[in-house]
Amino acid sequence: MTAEFTADNVYTLPPADLVLPDRVAGRMYTDPEIFDDEITKIFEKTWIWVAHESELPKAGSFKSTYVGRQPVIVTKDRKGTIHTLLNRCRHRGASVCEQKKGTANGFTCPYHAWSYSLDGRLRGIPYPDGYEGVMEKDGMGLRRLRTEAYGGMIFATFNGDAEPLDAFLGDAKLWIDRFMKQGGGYPIKVLGTHQFKFRGNWKIQLENTTDGYHFPIVHRSWMASVDAETADMMSFMTDPDCTTHDLGNGHSVMQMVPEHSDLDIDDGAEALQARFDPLVAELADQGLDDTAVRKLVRAMHGTGFNLNLFPNVSMSISFFRVLRPISVNETYIEHVALGPDGPPEIVGPVNRGRLRVHEHFQGPFGFGTPDDAEGWDRVQRGAQAAPDMPIMVNRGLKREVTSPEGWPTSHVTDETGMRAAYDKWKEMMSDD
Repeated sequence: MTAEFTADNVYTLPPADLVLPDRVAGRMYTDPEIFDDEITKIFEKTWIWVAHESELPKAGSFKSTYVGRQPVIVTKDRKGTIHTLLNRCRHRGASVCEQKKGTANGFTCPYHAWSYSLDGRLRGIPYPDGYEGVMEKDGMGLRRLRTEAYGGMIFATFNGDAEPLDAFLGDAKLWIDRFMKQGGGYPIKVLGTHQFKFRGNWKIQLENTTDGYHFPIVHRSWMASVDAETADMMSFMTDPDCTTHDLGNGHSVMQMVPEHSDLDIDDGAEALQARFDPLVAELADQGLDDTAVRKLVRAMHGTGFNLNLFPNVSMSISFFRVLRPISVNETYIEHVALGPDGPPEIVGPVNRGRLRVHEHFQGPFGFGTPDDAEGWDRVQRGAQAAPDMPIMVNRGLKREVTSPEGWPTSHVTDETGMRAAYDKWKEMMSDD
């Protein structure tokens, strides 16, 4: 029998004891002390996604972002090495970069003009005579975070003792490789981003990425707005081949369109959607053969799965969704549109079409994102009530099996992915 949270114990149990095999305590969404522990024990201890390699196309490119609540700058130096630097001057603590992205030769603090190179080294101090015999420049550069990459995905961590990124990603690497095939034979690149905040805890959004159960309910307006072929493609609720896998380390993948899980596998039986006929004709006019055209157009909707990488990024069908915790009841979300990176005459029309698909669902005026955000807001509001009542994550627990790869697996509508994330959460929150 699974233990219950009660009004007497829900506020006295340590955070790690708030996760049970089939439920979690609502207090995990509302307790500011737990949130502060999450920042320290999770976001400052494990690998956090910070950029895609296409966002740093040349030497001097940079992107400013966050690791947990700490501002950082991701840079590419003259040798092509990627660095993640704390966006804090070593002198008096001012930020040295306020631009979202761009190119630079280095960074200069606007307060007292201490200047830093692209790899963070301190280059110059105005009127240095006051520091003679007081301080040496060596060792006073911008603080560097450990930075590693896989498959174009760049991650950083404050934790010098964290396991290598390759080990942390584990079996998720297979799905990252598959996700990157949606370029239709070309690498993928970031096309653009848009951001918003919702009034809820970050874990509510983390759960959503591999929650197939909500899709036809929350997104019925989107389903009604698309052509019959797209609606049929996303009708996965009763398909036994549509599954969710626990990939380990908190990562999970939800396969909604299994036949699109690996876009290199194509038996030719699937007809291209009629809505893309003008694009097919435009690509054919550029001299592409039928196979190349089919490869690009078949990938217009992206892959057939959502990959959740604990704790802050999902590779969701055709875009990245990045979360950043702001407070216990506020979360920043960035949606990153993606498309192939190749000759403009070929990828130009493809990317225009992909942006329209992105806007239709993920965009700020789309059919999907506003509905999701409303659901997340409501969970946060409801979680304020009856903190002894648990949040249930037990769907499919009794029909979960082990796949041939060794992954705990259940139906696409089951809560296997949530249980995977909370297992990792419990592990990290137990580490003192």
